[in-house]
Amino acid sequence: MGVSKDYRPVRKAIFPVAGLGSRFLPATKASPKEMMPVVDKPLIQYAVEEAVKAGITEMIFVTGRTKRAIADHFDKAYELEHQLEKSGKTQLLKIAREVVPKGVSFTYIRQTEALGLGHAVLTAAHLIGEEPFAVLLADDLISPQASALGQLIKQYELFGNSIIAVQSVPSPEISAYGVISGPKHADRLFLLDNIVEKPKFEDAPSDKGVTGRYIFTPPILDKLRVLQPGAGGEYQLTDAIQALLSQERVFAYEFEGVRYDCGSKMGLLRANIELGLEHPETSRDLHKYLKAKVLPESQDPK
Repeated sequence: MGVSKDYRPVRKAIFPVAGLGSRFLPATKASPKEMMPVVDKPLIQYAVEEAVKAGITEMIFVTGRTKRAIADHFDKAYELEHQLEKSGKTQLLKIAREVVPKGVSFTYIRQTEALGLGHAVLTAAHLIGEEPFAVLLADDLISPQASALGQLIKQYELFGNSIIAVQSVPSPEISAYGVISGPKHADRLFLLDNIVEKPKFEDAPSDKGVTGRYIFTPPILDKLRVLQPGAGGEYQLTDAIQALLSQERVFAYEFEGVRYDCGSKMGLLRANIELGLEHPETSRDLHKYLKAKVLPESQDPK
């Protein structure tokens, strides 16, 4: 079934970036976790680049009190650009200027209380209006070449319904995710009939865990407006998605690409190593370094 005549393209994206990042203290005491680098870019830049590649032109950041560095990062750096230009460092100047893509706007709004992902999305509702929109969580870094949001948008263009990204999750980790169930609708695509926030392993309805990419139609905002606090006293986006199921179809798409959970130390280290092995400036030397440093199996620390 194709989209209706009321179809509107996805041009706006919300980036909830108000979290404290306490798992990375002391690094995040004065610097946002979204500014943690992977090779030579902060996490938030990977997310913005993915959105731009998918056709998003309006970036909306839901920020907190300590997040000024994000706005500074996506601002024009006159002094830096002047010094690079004066020094003839044209390649570095090009890199600095490309941080802010042409034709893209950036808006920042403060989430005054940490009341959950659903509350963060609702904080930006007045900037969304009656348009479909994307939500991207910078903690979930997905291999840049995969363009995970672009994959979701292609599905949205086919069906015109809300759609969330999922992946198969190992059993011991399933309780850390929102988990979906529903019949297969097409290749990699599922029609939701249930979604549960952080279930116990024995209660999980499937092995498909929700990851940090979403596309929503405007009715999700109405569900968020009447939402009651859920797990942890927070307004859970998962609960709003469950409520939306009674009104319209919601899909889940098992995207292609590697996801790095950069909300954990191990995930961030893994992302730096694997993307470093792909980066043209670091690939060769990092291969050599890792080969030299890998311990024999008998010395592998347990």
